[in-house]
Amino acid sequence: MIKAFVFDAYGTLYDVQSVEAVTDAAFPGHGAYITQVWRLKQLEYSWLRSLMGRYEDFWTVTRESLAYTLGTLGLTPDERLFEDVAEAYNHLTPYPDAEAALGALSGYRRAILSNGSPDMLAALVSNSRLGRHLEATISVDGHRVFKPDARAYELVEERLGVRPDEVVFVSSNGFDVAGAKSFGFRVARIERVAPAALTRELAADGVIGPATLFKSLRMQTERLGYEPDITVGSLSELAVLAEHL
Repeated sequence: MIKAFVFDAYGTLYDVQSVEAVTDAAFPGHGAYITQVWRLKQLEYSWLRSLMGRYEDFWTVTRESLAYTLGTLGLTPDERLFEDVAEAYNHLTPYPDAEAALGALSGYRRAILSNGSPDMLAALVSNSRLGRHLEATISVDGHRVFKPDARAYELVEERLGVRPDEVVFVSSNGFDVAGAKSFGFRVARIERVAPAALTRELAADGVIGPATLFKSLRMQTERLGYEPDITVGSLSELAVLAEHL
């Protein structure tokens, strides 16, 4: 019996692409590139730190990956501008259907499990209207290891007191879908870029841009043998399918 829906934050409830308004304003003409490479390195650095056993919280990882990205362009902003750009990750825009989707699942316990640091997640929730629908906002900082390490997913049972088979974990990130399924959750994947649409986009582009590359690397199902239980095109579809999970 399903008792809880637990959501990833970055890219699932909150749109990481929304930082482009900030990156392009700070570095005109480079916003799209910075937005995509920053996110790619942010994830890569979280995995590297977990593998190396050198944990630092996600705010540190976010700043390190931004410094890396700007360095590839030879950009050296002053400290104030750098911090202003990094702060964009605390003001991500929720997806348009996020609040309604959470509200429609009011019969279930609802929470976030995220790589974000406690302060980052507190800022995200307080800067949006989603907090009223959430029982808990759980940071992997509690176990000092990033998803998709199994120890990160253990925090759900510790915090909510529900078994893995009583949880539907919701994510749009392929690595997170695979990690959550491997751990034992039932998993709902939000497919915002269908494979056929990506194929058409790749075929149409004379030069593969950063946004298309990001869709190829981070917005598709991973081929690791851990498939989601359901795939839906938007958060709003979850309530309709919940009774079948």
